[in-house]
Amino acid sequence: MAFTRGGPPFIELIEGPAGSPWDASAGARFDHLGFWSGDVEQGSRRLENDGLPVDFSGCPHGRPFAYYRMDSIGARVELVDVSLQAGFLDRWHPGGKPMPFIDEISGG
Repeated sequence: MAFTRGGPPFIELIEGPAGSPWDASAGARFDHLGFWSGDVEQGSRRLENDGLPVDFSGCPHGRPFAYYRMDSIGARVELVDVSLQAGFLDRWHPGGKPMPFIDEISGG
C-alpha cells in the first residue's frame, strides 16, 4: 500500500492479495473513494439505510473501517474512523492540517 504525498486529495495504491477485500487478481481497477467518519457504525447504518450493501467491514475484527458497494459509480465507498487520521497524517503528510470528516452524530 502507498499513498501520494503533498496533501489531499490522497491517492492510495493497493496491491491486493487474492481473497482479500482488495483482491486485484482480475487486474488493476478503480476500487474506492474513502471518507473520514466521526462514527463508522452510525455511518454504516446510514449507508445501509440508503441502499448501499456492505462489501466488507473491519469493525468486527477491531479495525474501524467499512466498505460499501456503490454500483452507480462502479466502485466502493469506504468509511474510516477519524480517530485514525492523526496517524495517517503523521505518516503520509507530516505537519498536514486535519482533513474534514463526516460528523454522523450531528449530521454535518
